[in-house]
Amino acid sequence: MDLWMFLVVGIPVLLILLSEASSAARRQRDTSVRLARIERRLALVIEHLGIVEPEPDLPEVVRHLENGNKIHAVKAYREATGEGLRDAKEAVDRMAAQRSL
Repeated sequence: MDLWMFLVVGIPVLLILLSEASSAARRQRDTSVRLARIERRLALVIEHLGIVEPEPDLPEVVRHLENGNKIHAVKAYREATGEGLRDAKEAVDRMAAQRSL
């Protein structure tokens, strides 16, 4: 009796849950694709208009650079902006070059 109950109730419930999980993953992928497309278009518009986004004013990052500690500067930049490691390192390198540090 327990096996039949599992087969009648458990398997359909399991299939529904798997279907919903698959659907959620598909929606997340679709959203990511749409967001990437919007970001590319926005970048093209900004470039076309000649808008230059200024570097954020980050005194803690500058302080670390002035002390010669680039690794801490990158870490502080990442914490302040949420950027990834590569983008943060490139930004800190630009900041150091602008300030001749």
